[in-house]
Amino acid sequence: MTVIAPPQGLTIAEASERTGLTTHTLRYYERDGLMLRSVGRTSSGHRVYTERDLTWVRMLTRLRATGMPIREVKAYAALCRSGDGNETERLALLQNHRARVLSQLAEVTEHLGAIDNKIGIYQSALERADA
Repeated sequence: MTVIAPPQGLTIAEASERTGLTTHTLRYYERDGLMLRSVGRTSSGHRVYTERDLTWVRMLTRLRATGMPIREVKAYAALCRSGDGNETERLALLQNHRARVLSQLAEVTEHLGAIDNKIGIYQSALERADA
C-alpha cells in the first residue's frame, strides 16, 4: 500500500490567518498578477501557500500599507518575476516610493505637531482653571 504525503504548505485559510489578509484578498493578489509565482495547488485544486509565498505577501502588504499604487506593485512584481538583470529598475521603483513615503511622513509629523500644540493649550487652560 502506497502512502501519499500531504502537500507541504498552508491552506488559504491558514495563509489568511498568518498574514492577516482575507482569503478574498489573497485570491485577488494571485488573480491580479501580484504574486511572485503561481501559488501551488493540491491534486484537488486547493491552494497551497509556502513560507516564500507568505514572505512575498508580507512585502505586498507593506507596499500597499505605505500607499504604493496597485499598478506600481504589479510593475514591481513583474520585475521580480522576470529575474536578475533588472535590479536598477527595481531599485528606482522602491526609491521613488520611499521618497513619497518620507514626504507623507513629514506631512503627518507636521500635523501631529499641530495636534500636540492644541493639546498643550487645552491642558494649560485646564491646569489654570484647577489652580
